[in-house]
Amino acid sequence: MGQTAIEERFEAYGQWRRSLASALQELRGWLSDRALNQPQSDGRLDRMLGTLQDDRLYLAFVAEFSRGKSELINAIFFGAQGLRVLPSSAGRTTMCPTELFYETGKPPSLRLLPIESRRNGATVAEFKGFPDEWQTIPLDITDPVGMAAAFRHIAEVKTVAAEEARALGLTVSHDITKAGATVSAEGQVEIPKWRYALINFPHPLLAEGLVILDTPGLNALGAEPELTLNTLPNAHAVLFVLAADTGVTQSEITVWREHIASSHKGRLVVLNKIDGLWDDLRQSAEVDSEIARQVAETARYLGVESARIYPVSAQKALGAKVRSDQALEERSGIKALEHALADELLPGKGGLVAQTVAREFDEVEASVERVINQRLQGLREHWGELSGLNGKNMDVIEHMMTKVRADKAEFDRSLQRFHATRTIFAQQSAALYAKIGLRQLDTVIAETKKSMEKSLTTGGLKAAMQAFFSYARGRMEEITDDSQQIKTLMDGVYRKFQEEHGLANIKPTAFSVMRYLREIKRLQEKHEQFMGGLSLIMTEQKSVVRGFFESAVNKIRAIYVSANRDADDWLRDMMAPMESQVREHQAQLRRRLESIKRIHQASDTLETRMAELKQVLEEIGDQHRAAHAAFRRIRAHLDAAP
Repeated sequence: MGQTAIEERFEAYGQWRRSLASALQELRGWLSDRALNQPQSDGRLDRMLGTLQDDRLYLAFVAEFSRGKSELINAIFFGAQGLRVLPSSAGRTTMCPTELFYETGKPPSLRLLPIESRRNGATVAEFKGFPDEWQTIPLDITDPVGMAAAFRHIAEVKTVAAEEARALGLTVSHDITKAGATVSAEGQVEIPKWRYALINFPHPLLAEGLVILDTPGLNALGAEPELTLNTLPNAHAVLFVLAADTGVTQSEITVWREHIASSHKGRLVVLNKIDGLWDDLRQSAEVDSEIARQVAETARYLGVESARIYPVSAQKALGAKVRSDQALEERSGIKALEHALADELLPGKGGLVAQTVAREFDEVEASVERVINQRLQGLREHWGELSGLNGKNMDVIEHMMTKVRADKAEFDRSLQRFHATRTIFAQQSAALYAKIGLRQLDTVIAETKKSMEKSLTTGGLKAAMQAFFSYARGRMEEITDDSQQIKTLMDGVYRKFQEEHGLANIKPTAFSVMRYLREIKRLQEKHEQFMGGLSLIMTEQKSVVRGFFESAVNKIRAIYVSANRDADDWLRDMMAPMESQVREHQAQLRRRLESIKRIHQASDTLETRMAELKQVLEEIGDQHRAAHAAFRRIRAHLDAAP
């Protein structure tokens, strides 16, 4: 069986990433061999390589129970292997969110996080860093029966008292028509045994960085706030799966509007189980007309174009792929969906990765260019000095040596002022870090939790949430002024060294917090939407507090961690070009002084020294041309991004 559209695109994308990473590795070695690398350019090359090596594309599947979502995943990604990787049968087969991915070098496995992990308030993302908290089941990919048995764990449930379910933050109801677990006459409820599942599986697409998220029905979106507030909004594409035999329900419309449609990322709707409309007693045109009517009706309910809705039969598609039945595969509609997925997932992601790498590469290229130009300028000036000594007496040579010593002394005085400036730079940097410090944020988090747990009213909960968001947003806004002060300081330093010593007058970039503020605003709007008009009873209050901390608070802390890391990079990149120029200028002054001193002491002839300088000039000129050729090759790789 040939490759699907997604497999072709992913293979091309993976080859592009590997080829670009190889070119960057080669460039780094070349720069190091010629002492053209600088700490800041090495750091940027590391970040570029990390971006290419750790690149992941997240595809989320969202649906109500029994919409054929797991079978759709099997059909799209595992049909060619003849496998039904995820359990798929009548009823509920996925009871916990399930992530499929592949980590090279690690054995295939199913890892399960117990539902009891919800007690301590830690997020799934945090638990991923603690392997001992998960139950691990090895997978033998040569044993389909054994794998099927292992994957049935995902559907496991357990019976607990209603109070225990509430303590775990799960929704419990006495009304069978309401969302959540239903309490039996004995006060017991059935809940998932596992909170989250991780499947490490050696599939070609997963090996290229694809991560598939299978959600266990719409109720899980409320039970696990990470899904709605973080995972789904950050997914590169979301497939919203409906069933042709049930139509669009009110709960599905609500989830679409509140959690999926509002995002700007790729969102596709799948109308599954169209084989239920196939009827041998009807003409194919009649069946097609009925499917088209269902598509149009679904489009009207969701407020999307009909072209964004893909009618498929996941079950027939999987069977067709396993049996290599091309006619049935065509009729199943799976190919159109696969092409749409390929178009949604990769072009935007490839372009984004290329832009990220290109921004870093611009700075690497500029850094190398500065070093080479500074060396060429220093050598040419020294060549001019030595040329002027040709045929001169010792007095002139001594005068020249005195001048170089004076230049060095003046530069040393400038360095003293620079070191004083560094003290101010350090003080201003500390003030910036204080605004986004994690210790102070953790103090506010603890106070917010205490305030919310003591609150007896919905209004009190809302006020505590509002105060926390205001703090998070306000502190982030304050660092704009701090970063501008640092930028102004360094602008002056670069300008002064350029005027006095001819160093490059670099224009430091500003530090932007816009993306952090936008993410905080998005989280705040989501929580205000959730809390709007909500009147809580005491048993629900604990669940709301838990949900707020599992989603918004932990996410904002992660935003602050990211802001600290980005501030580190920005401050280092602000100072590093000046430090590298200073070191290079110092080395040039020492070489000039030593050269003239040797001529003055007659330990070296003028002609010999000029011949050496000429050779060095030619070598650096060759390096300059070779660097430009290497830069052009990498630019060509970036322009060829999928």
